[in-house]
Amino acid sequence: MATNLTGTVALVTGASSGIGAASARQLAERGASVALVARRKDRLDDLAAEIAKAGGTALAVEADITDRAQAEAAVQQTLEPFGRLDILVNNAGLMLLGPVVGADVDAWERMLAINVQGLLYTTRAALPHLLAAAEDGPRRVADIVNISSIAGRVAWNGYGVYNLTKFGVNGFTESLRQEVTQRHVRVGVLEPGGVDTELGSHNDHKPEVREAIGAFYEQTEVLTPEDIADGIAYMVTRPRHASIAELWVMPTDQA
Repeated sequence: MATNLTGTVALVTGASSGIGAASARQLAERGASVALVARRKDRLDDLAAEIAKAGGTALAVEADITDRAQAEAAVQQTLEPFGRLDILVNNAGLMLLGPVVGADVDAWERMLAINVQGLLYTTRAALPHLLAAAEDGPRRVADIVNISSIAGRVAWNGYGVYNLTKFGVNGFTESLRQEVTQRHVRVGVLEPGGVDTELGSHNDHKPEVREAIGAFYEQTEVLTPEDIADGIAYMVTRPRHASIAELWVMPTDQA
C-alpha cells in the first residue's frame, strides 16, 4: 500500500457517493486522514466505517456547504481531531441539463449554489489552514483540487447553466492558483468527461437530454468514479515543486 500521504489530512466535499467517495478511499489508502463532508450522514458513516475496516482513518462530517456557516463548521470539525488540513478536494456538484427558457429556476439556483457558492465557501474557510500546512507540514506543500467538467471548456446546447457553473469554477481556480502558488499551495482543476455517477441521474427522465448524449455513451467507454479518483491522487502526490494546473480525464473511444 502506498503511504506517500502519511501524516496529512484531506477534506473531500460531496463524499457520500460517486467521485467523492472513491477519492476518499484512494486518499485514505495512501495514508491520509480524510474528512468526509456531505449532507447524507448515513452514507458518510458507512464510508467512514469501510475506510476504518481497511486500516484507514476517516471522519464523517454532515454539512450543506451551500450554507456558509456549515461550510466553515465542516472545516473546524476537521481541525478538531486532526489538527491540520493539507488537501482540499472540492468535489460536491450537481448537473441539471435543459433549455434556459422554461426550466425550473429553483433547480438552477440549487445547482449554482452547490457548484459555485459551496466551492467558494469551503475554499475560503480552508485556505488559511492550507497555507499553514504548506509552511509547516510533512510535505511543505498543500493542495486544492477543484472538480470541474469538460463542460468548463466546451459549451453544448442544453448545458447552458451547467456550463456557466463550470466555466466559473475553472476561472476561479486559475485566479486562486496565481494568488497562492508562491506560498506553496498548489491549486488545480480536474475536468472529467463522460463519467457514470449519480451526478447525471437527475437528467435520466428528460428524453431530450438522453437523445442528445445517447450517441456519446454508445461510442465511448464511460469513466468510473475510480478513474477520476486516480487523477486526484496523481495531482496531490506529485513532488513538492511539481504542480498540475489542469488535468483532463477523458473516456476511451470504443471505435
